[in-house]
Amino acid sequence: MILSHGSPPLHADRNVAQKTASALFTSQSYCVMRLSRLTLSILVLSLLAFAQESEHMHHHDAVNARGEKAMGFSQTATTHHFKLLPDGGYVQVQANSADDAMNRDHIRMHLQMQAKRFAAGDFSNSEMTHDRVLPGTPQMQALKSAITYKYEEIERGARLRISSQDPAAIVAIHDFLKFQIEDHQTGDPTTVKAEE
Repeated sequence: MILSHGSPPLHADRNVAQKTASALFTSQSYCVMRLSRLTLSILVLSLLAFAQESEHMHHHDAVNARGEKAMGFSQTATTHHFKLLPDGGYVQVQANSADDAMNRDHIRMHLQMQAKRFAAGDFSNSEMTHDRVLPGTPQMQALKSAITYKYEEIERGARLRISSQDPAAIVAIHDFLKFQIEDHQTGDPTTVKAEE
């Protein structure tokens, strides 16, 4: 082997090159592995979000299907609104179309019956729709003599005004309405507003 003065041996250059290549390969492998883990994490999170959204949509569809049976009118051709007021609040349902007399009439019949049932402490239709005991209803049953239910006809539907002077009853009414805002996905405020 011919060596020039002060030059490292040729096999030393190969060792350095191999170590450099090995380090580069290890660094690239590490980057690929981290990228793969990141990609896998994103994929898993996306699948979980999709599954949650799918479950949420399935739940809403199930609420609508049960609601149609319990209420006797289309849940997609009508719109529910719930409003929290200082002394209680209201449930309001209207047909989406002014020409939809059938759903309008069924809404009115349903809310008239609900006023009587609720006053008697019967929340079975709401429980059937939502497939559970609704928050606030056990207290509303216990305090039924302190709660007033007033049916009102409005354009394209009806409103059921629920009110009380009893602070515990008002809290229960608010819990009942807040749950329905969320489960019916109405987008209505879940805070108390003054009556308009």
